[in-house]
Amino acid sequence: MLKRFLLIAAVLVPGGAALAQEAGPAFLHAGTDIDDVQSLQRGARDFMNYCSGCHSLQYLRYNRVAKDLQIPSAELEKNLMFTSTKPFAHIVSAMPADATAWFGNQPPDLTLMARYKGVDYIYSFLKGFYADKTRPWGVNNLYLANLAMPFVLAPLQGLQKPVYHNETDPSGHTSMQLSGVEPMTPGSMTPEQYDRFVRDIANFLDYTAEPIKAKRETIGIFVTLFLLVFFVFAYLLKKEYWKDVH
Repeated sequence: MLKRFLLIAAVLVPGGAALAQEAGPAFLHAGTDIDDVQSLQRGARDFMNYCSGCHSLQYLRYNRVAKDLQIPSAELEKNLMFTSTKPFAHIVSAMPADATAWFGNQPPDLTLMARYKGVDYIYSFLKGFYADKTRPWGVNNLYLANLAMPFVLAPLQGLQKPVYHNETDPSGHTSMQLSGVEPMTPGSMTPEQYDRFVRDIANFLDYTAEPIKAKRETIGIFVTLFLLVFFVFAYLLKKEYWKDVH
C-alpha cells in the first residue's frame, strides 16, 4: 500500500519521485532554475542535438518551445527542428519503430520525465554512467542498473569507473556494493562545463514537463499575497460586525 502511495505521489507531485527513491546512491542536487531562460535555451539546443535522435517530446510542439523560450523562428527552424519542417508539429524522435530490436526497449518519451522522476534524478542519471564491459554498449549507470542505452555524452564527459565499498549485512556476510563513480578518461569538457551542460538539459526537461510552471509559480505568489491582504480586511470587518455582540 505504501509503495502504491509513493508511486502516485511521484506522478502527481513535481519532483515527487525523490520520495520513492529506493536504496542506492543518493541523487545529486541539480540546482536548476526554471526562470533562467538562457539555461532553458541551452538545454533545448543540447537536447535536440544529443537526445532527440532517440527520445521524443511528443506532448510538446516546436512553436510552443520557441515562444516560451524566446527563440526566433529562423533559429528554431535552422538549428532545432530535425524531424519536421512544420513549427506546429509535435516534437518526435528520429528513431524508427523497430528500435526495440536495437536496444531491447523502445526509448521512452521524455516530455513528463521530470515530473515523474524529478529533476535531481535526470541530473544524476546523466552524471552516473560508468564503464562496464559486461553490458552490450560497454556502459552501465549508477542510478539505473543494466540500462539498455549507449552513453552518447561520453565524448563530452569522458569515461568513469565504478567505486565499490564493503558492506556487511545483519547476518555478518560482507559483500562489495557499488557506491559511486570516479573519472577514468577525460572528455572534451571540463567537469564544470559538463555539470552546466547536464543541468541545462535537466532544466529544459523540467520546463517540458510543465511549460506553464514558471507562470503558475508567479501567479501563486500574487494570489497568496492577495489572500493575506484580504484576510486582514476580512478580520477587521468581522470585528466591526461583532463588536456590539461582545
